[in-house]
Amino acid sequence: MPETDPLAHAAIEPITPEITVGLGTGRTATRVIRLLADRASAGRFNGVCVATSEASARLARQLGLTVAAMQTMTQVDYLFDGADEIDNELRMIKGGGGAMTREKIVAWAAAKRVYLVQRRKVVDRLGQSFRLPIEVLQFGLSFVRMQLEREGLEPIVRADESGVVLTDQSHCILDVKLPEGVDLVRLAAHVDGIPGVVGHGLFLNEADEVLIEDEESDQIERLTRR
Repeated sequence: MPETDPLAHAAIEPITPEITVGLGTGRTATRVIRLLADRASAGRFNGVCVATSEASARLARQLGLTVAAMQTMTQVDYLFDGADEIDNELRMIKGGGGAMTREKIVAWAAAKRVYLVQRRKVVDRLGQSFRLPIEVLQFGLSFVRMQLEREGLEPIVRADESGVVLTDQSHCILDVKLPEGVDLVRLAAHVDGIPGVVGHGLFLNEADEVLIEDEESDQIERLTRR
């Protein structure tokens, strides 16, 4: 991380010393976690954190932050996280790192939710450059895949060189293609209703504020939900 990181600094600016902070997942969130740890080392933050992934929890603990288990928490004061795509209505696709269900739980528990993206991730429509991740019980993988195929969503089981990718909860991920003009509200409700679906990466109302990073100029644009 460079000595000056305007996006990370903007993200931690509202954080006061003793609040509960939700730690996002991914490269952008990692920048903020490191800066928050620097603040804690300087004695300017001694609050509790909850992490949206095991990777973020490990990093935070390694850097000296106090991380509590989310299952012991009912609310979070402030969440920062990244996104894979965002449109002009502040609707997002998340889940590139496979943590979308945990990310949504923490988002719903948080009083203030701030998302951080690079300008290239701002799109005219969701699904333009990124598939929608859906977290699925292994037991129901074939059934859920069939249901999604019937909707024309072209599900692909996420895999890498080691095999099928599993989430922190040991669930599979189906990445689906969003057709142009799809009703996102209807789709979210439909996917939520399929037995075997644990969660999905459509975040339609979660963003209270979005910080957009211009990587060439270091300028930060701040958008707030109306």
